[in-house]
Amino acid sequence: MDESNETPGYLLPDKAYQVLKWLALIALPAIAVFTQVVGPAWGLPYVDQIVATIDALGVLIGALIGVSEIKARLTA
Repeated sequence: MDESNETPGYLLPDKAYQVLKWLALIALPAIAVFTQVVGPAWGLPYVDQIVATIDALGVLIGALIGVSEIKARLTA
């Protein structure tokens, strides 16, 4: 069997991978910056903690999709 025609062994389905990648690289950092800038102006409590949580979630998602990418490369 020709190995070049096989699909990579990702841990995540492609659609889930793309959505999580968009969240980790674009959406969550943008939400964190928006919260950091606008939160104090609106008097939101615990802005720093909220931003730290959003940032940590982005890093977690990035790590999970990174593991999927590494697995796919090792099995290819």
